[in-house]
Amino acid sequence: MDIKHWFDGNSHSPLIIAGPCSAESEEQVTATATALAAIPEVGLFRAGVWKPRTRPDGFEGKGAEALNWLSKIQQTTGLSTIVEVATPSHVEQCLKHGISAVWIGARTVVNPFSVQQLADALQGTQTPVFIKNPVTPDLKLWIGAFERMRKAGLKYLAAIHRGFHHYSEKPYRNHPMWEMSMKLDRIIGVPIITDISHICGCRELLADTAQKAVDMATDGLMIEVHTTPEQALTDAQQQITPMQLETLLKDIVWRSKSSVDNKSLLAMRAEIDDIDSEILSLLARRMGLSCSIGELKKQNGMAAFQPERWKQILSEHIDAGKSLNLSEELVTNVFEAIHKASVEAQTDILSRN
Repeated sequence: MDIKHWFDGNSHSPLIIAGPCSAESEEQVTATATALAAIPEVGLFRAGVWKPRTRPDGFEGKGAEALNWLSKIQQTTGLSTIVEVATPSHVEQCLKHGISAVWIGARTVVNPFSVQQLADALQGTQTPVFIKNPVTPDLKLWIGAFERMRKAGLKYLAAIHRGFHHYSEKPYRNHPMWEMSMKLDRIIGVPIITDISHICGCRELLADTAQKAVDMATDGLMIEVHTTPEQALTDAQQQITPMQLETLLKDIVWRSKSSVDNKSLLAMRAEIDDIDSEILSLLARRMGLSCSIGELKKQNGMAAFQPERWKQILSEHIDAGKSLNLSEELVTNVFEAIHKASVEAQTDILSRN
């Protein structure tokens, strides 16, 4: 598969990126790639060549030696290859060995200096670049990485959503925070691949998370695959066999990302548009009243935030929402956002001379 055809829209199928977390030996990557080449859905073969380990005693990859193995795999299996790069030297060696595409990892994206160095190293090439989200949910950092690549003239760009570090590690290794990828899609407008292996951190959650990603209109999946996962030197618990991958892909109910010309759907969307307009009008009225209340609070020496009042109205809204089959989470999120905006507006009024 020529990965550039997928970026150009010549392939309408989702992109499946699969392969071992780490390139451990030539025999291991060759056996895995040979098995994956027999699965038609697989478009890119991934393998970690340089592994950024949290502690120095872990397996840190085979480096340039592994690039020779991947070059052979491209020639013998026809699979395109992709590896992670973190330095200009990594980029140089990948280009020298004819690696099809590169990705920038979560640890690297957090450093704008490193991202700029990679953009400079890739400038003037037609190399497809996939950019993972930063470890923490910092949308500006993620967006900034794309902006730097675009300024360097790179045309083929895609995002990899691999989840975000969260104070609670259960059930995910990295919490998906699906709204972050949706915001990136809206602002940057690049294809988004979901790295379900790093989101889940274990094999047991992969199938459900893959379906969730597809339901959220992902453009593809990245999945770690190893011929003998239990013997893997890195991330053994989240890798699956080629046969398990084939089963997982067959069980997914794939969704169309494009709109369909259906009269019933169009009618319901039109109704939603009308309701949204009403919601906006009501929000404007509510904010107007909040500002008027802010003026009264200023005249009477009251604070903008009234904790007891807030607890009372939130509890009432949650109870009312339940009677309307609205979840507590939805009601809480909506009214917390409205309350936050109201308090900020009133605080601004109180601070005026």
